[in-house]
Amino acid sequence: SVPPGVLPLCRRLPAWGRAVRQHPGLPLAPCRAFSNNKIQVEMNESSGVATMKFKSPPVNSLSLDFLTEFCISLEKLENDRACRGVILTSAIPKIFSSGLDITEMCGKSTEHYAEFWRAVQEIWLRLYSSNMVTLAVINGSSPAGGCLIALSCDYRIMAENPKYTIGLNEAQLGIVAPFWFKDTFVNVVGQRVAERSLQLGSLYPAPEALKFGIVDELVPEEKLQEKATAVMAQWLALPDHARQITKSMMRKTVLDRLVAHREEDIKNFISFVSKESIQKSLRMYMEMLKKKKS
Repeated sequence: SVPPGVLPLCRRLPAWGRAVRQHPGLPLAPCRAFSNNKIQVEMNESSGVATMKFKSPPVNSLSLDFLTEFCISLEKLENDRACRGVILTSAIPKIFSSGLDITEMCGKSTEHYAEFWRAVQEIWLRLYSSNMVTLAVINGSSPAGGCLIALSCDYRIMAENPKYTIGLNEAQLGIVAPFWFKDTFVNVVGQRVAERSLQLGSLYPAPEALKFGIVDELVPEEKLQEKATAVMAQWLALPDHARQITKSMMRKTVLDRLVAHREEDIKNFISFVSKESIQKSLRMYMEMLKKKKS
């Protein structure tokens, strides 16, 4: 079940996103492939597994539009009782997701910052509390918010390529990872690895990510899909209710903490990102990215 406090963004969802909730007595339509601008969803009805592919060139950055579409897609799958698991991966070569879209945090209004940060919270709350089995197939680099999406899943498989990196590298940009990013990271890798990694803003090549437990296994890129199918089958072999209750029990404290402090967290983000020193470092980072492209 979705934790309390997760509804504000989803109240803005179109009617079809809420159809199952509004008409619980109607027979469920089979979930077909559906797609929007930034996320492509394919449903395998025989296995009950959906694949969500990020397709927001050039680097699948988490813009407000992307986050909203992600939420809509995830809710549609949650509402389809035939869907028991979802695989998150990228349709863009060499990148899973570059993380939060810096342009959403630079030179915008206070209202925009609030809307953006609420959408970031929303995605994490929904993904971290999902009743479905969630599997991240990391087929490219995954810094910052991209790493958070992977960490929020039940299991992480990464392409065996040392050129691909993953980590919460916010400190390198002069940004502090919020407490719920930190809590998610600690739950995966433990206090010491998380503390050191967050302070240094470390990005780990795939072999090191495996060594420190950020990902669960590495496989050759061409075998990612095959491995994902096998892992998903293993997780879905268990009765859903036992797995779901166990997951809820393990994650409840961390989820409840953000729900209880959600508005305060938004205010903290606005206050932090509005500082001239932070705006300056974000502008410098954007300039550096432009130079890299040219």
